[in-house]
Amino acid sequence: MSDPLTDTDPTARPLPVVWLLGKTGAGKSSLVRALTGVDEIELGSGFAPCTRNADVFDFPQDRPLMQFLDTRGLGEAGYDAAEDLAQCEARSHAILALARLDDPAQSDLEAALREVRRRKPNIRIIVLHTAADEVPDEQTRFRARAAMQARLEAAAGGQLPGLEISLGPKETRGLEALCDLLGETMPDVALLLGQASADEQGDGFAAVRSEVLRFAGAAAATDLAPLLGVVTVPGLQAAMLQSLARHHKVDWSGARAAEFAAALGLGAALRFGASYALRQAFKLVPVAGQTLGAAAAGAASFAATYALGRAAHRWLAGAAAGTPVPEAELRAIYREALGRAGRR
Repeated sequence: MSDPLTDTDPTARPLPVVWLLGKTGAGKSSLVRALTGVDEIELGSGFAPCTRNADVFDFPQDRPLMQFLDTRGLGEAGYDAAEDLAQCEARSHAILALARLDDPAQSDLEAALREVRRRKPNIRIIVLHTAADEVPDEQTRFRARAAMQARLEAAAGGQLPGLEISLGPKETRGLEALCDLLGETMPDVALLLGQASADEQGDGFAAVRSEVLRFAGAAAATDLAPLLGVVTVPGLQAAMLQSLARHHKVDWSGARAAEFAAALGLGAALRFGASYALRQAFKLVPVAGQTLGAAAAGAASFAATYALGRAAHRWLAGAAAGTPVPEAELRAIYREALGRAGRR
């Protein structure tokens, strides 16, 4: 998008953080390159110092939607995870613990996970087993993975999701499954890092995808507090539609908004509004409602805002070109995008 961010930008919020924990050579740089497509990434190049022991990488770099935090101090004498935790604890976050299958000496990673869980018991941790190609025998690889997984789970004090990933020049494997796991707690990050669908790649949505994700993420973040989302989510969605209209050089008037709403279908909007009102009411229920209800409301607002932006892009592109989008096609695009974002 060409519109620069300002201090009053409605999407401004703390960026979600994906924290990389692993020894030098575990594949952290390769993982970030594979997830972002930024080929020139090397630790120390593209990453900026964040703490005494960590570097941070903004993605996308021009208008960031997330950050990777790399712990360069892991394995060094006297490493303390406390300062790095302080960078993450106020944000949505996940930890990717990378361990090479051909390197059983992971006591530093175990110690870091033990400290992380002591300070923040509910932090999301995903184990990534790397360098599988260096253990060609399948049985040996299976035993190494099982032993490594058990040790890291013991350090973290409970079961952890684990994936075997390949980041070699000939094959990349496991990234889609990783995005699915990230999507359970960080849907905006999962969609940002995941592969765009064929339809999204074909109609120019890539040019505005980050902007739509920015608004969707902000909608989810503001909808966690009881009743706040009643005001903020519609406002963010309206700002997103205006931003998309500017991108397509289409005048976004009241009549234009009504035309889009009619094309998308009032019934879908009313169904979402009814379920949204119920979620807001459930958030007022003590304890359970303020946790489960808030999470459900945030996820639903993210998915609905993303789907609205996806459909609006297609509709505005048609309006700009003088080729209106059939209503059935527009509604199908909305439903597909809603399902895609909802699965994350």
